Amino acid sequence: MTSPLPSFPAASVLDLAPVVPVVVLSDAADAVPLARALVAGGLPAIEVTLRTPAAPAALRAIAAEVPEAVVGAGTVITPEQVDACTAAGARFLVSPGWTEALLEAMRGSGVPFLPGVSTTSEVVALLERGVREMKFFPAQAAGGTAYLRSLAGPLPQARFCPTGGIGPETAPEYLALPNVGCVGGSWMVPEDAVAARDWGRIEELARTAARLRPRAAQRRNRPGD
Repeated sequence: MTSPLPSFPAASVLDLAPVVPVVVLSDAADAVPLARALVAGGLPAIEVTLRTPAAPAALRAIAAEVPEAVVGAGTVITPEQVDACTAAGARFLVSPGWTEALLEAMRGSGVPFLPGVSTTSEVVALLERGVREMKFFPAQAAGGTAYLRSLAGPLPQARFCPTGGIGPETAPEYLALPNVGCVGGSWMVPEDAVAARDWGRIEELARTAARLRPRAAQRRNRPGD
């Protein structure tokens, strides 16, 4: 990440909430009520992925109408997308991977960014370039908590937002790691709830996700401990 988040006390997307919702929208008209439900549930950082034609309009709508949200763009893979997303109001950028051209564009965007990594060499290459906060993707397939735990010793300066295959059952295991700031996931925005425009259900799922704590902390705070 290269710059602080304006108007928010946290200096990093990784510190806003334990979970960043990963949102895929087919209809931009759903963007504002969905974002309001997520924010009301305690998840202000929202990643709108560029997987559908509705994504740019969804970004613009959330940025314009839900100022309490920190809306970002996900699945950013080209410099052109960097420019389009920041113009639409994206306050952070997330990529599944990175190239020199993409990294240069994200650096020049003026907003925080999380380049994607899945290997130790990619992490080291980003650290050489002064980038310390990254997306670990695809988290479960790339080695999960065991892999990230192994990186913490030799590369303690790197912090991650793991995304990919993570759910409410496994999220606390990731959050317990010293090099994980938050996790990304989509379980609080299930397709059927979005299709039904069941914003109340999404708000409740978000509220539960916002209360997630590292597994070790959960154990320490059991009644009778």
